[in-house]
Amino acid sequence: MVILAFLTESPMHAYRIHELIKLRGKDSVVNVSQRNSVYQTIERLLRTGVIHILETSRQEGRPERVVYAITESGRETLRAWVAGMLAEPVNEFPEFPAALATIAALSQDEAKQQLERRVVALEQEVAASVAAAQEALSLGVPRLFLIEDEYKRAVMTAEIAWIRSLVDDFESATIAWSEESLRQMA
Repeated sequence: MVILAFLTESPMHAYRIHELIKLRGKDSVVNVSQRNSVYQTIERLLRTGVIHILETSRQEGRPERVVYAITESGRETLRAWVAGMLAEPVNEFPEFPAALATIAALSQDEAKQQLERRVVALEQEVAASVAAAQEALSLGVPRLFLIEDEYKRAVMTAEIAWIRSLVDDFESATIAWSEESLRQMA
């Protein structure tokens, strides 16, 4: 989806796509730790006909450079994907809710300690995200290309507030458990 979106802006070669993914921070929402991931995705997009090879060139002493462009079918596919993903919530299965569902596997003190560690980690992530956004904006990256990071910061900020509230509930014994109380509930 990200590759198709970049190709709607302009035809480009795989290396440029990989550069833009990193420059615009899209590597926080798609896994492209290896440049090969971009090439593999391009091959799949070529096979399905949503992109095509626009031109191939070779400069002396340099590898062959293939420029890709999106097809009309690719534009329609991208529009449908984005529209569906924006409009229709789906049931995703992140790890944190699963851990919350089984929190009683830890003692109440252990759970509190781990949640406090999570808050610290989230606060660090929010700070790093703010710094990265400021840097990207200073480099001229339009806010349009950073809104997913704004969303992620908003979610992390809400999560921090919720976890702090949960920890308060542990401390006030509004939520409490012990091995004995768990056995009685079972």
